Amino acid sequence: MFQSRVSVAILMVIATVLSRILPHPPNFTPVLAVSLFSGAYLADRRLALVVPIAAMFVSDFFIGFHDLMPVVYGFMILSVLLGKQIGTSVSKSFGYTVVGSVVFFLVTNLAVWATSGMYSLDLAGLAECFVLAIPFFQNSILGDLVYSGILFGSMAFLNRTVFQTAKQSV
Repeated sequence: MFQSRVSVAILMVIATVLSRILPHPPNFTPVLAVSLFSGAYLADRRLALVVPIAAMFVSDFFIGFHDLMPVVYGFMILSVLLGKQIGTSVSKSFGYTVVGSVVFFLVTNLAVWATSGMYSLDLAGLAECFVLAIPFFQNSILGDLVYSGILFGSMAFLNRTVFQTAKQSV
């Protein structure tokens, strides 16, 4: 059983890395979904934390390291911990995904505004930062919902069909 969880974790890291380094719409990646899913379904907390962090680090190695890494990685860790609250609930996964997308947008853009030097450090600069980030948010929330739907929906389907059938035949 442990070997299959490690295999799933490795596949999630590889898929996440590929989704970030291959051409894709800006911010349309499975990083939040994988973080929540890891927290929800990987019983080993260390493994659940390693999956999104490893995926981010490996893909950042190819894409390039950036100043917001502590904020982004910290949010991924928080997302794994929040994923523990989801369990097997598809409806909770939807809610946590939406909330996670919004919080990620707010936190990362606040960090960009405060640290990048691209915006004046007043309300006008803050507003400009958030307004210019809206197109990225649209892709981000759409990607988060699509990938969470795939991960959590697939697992719910497997739990109702394949895993249920396996339990009945034992």
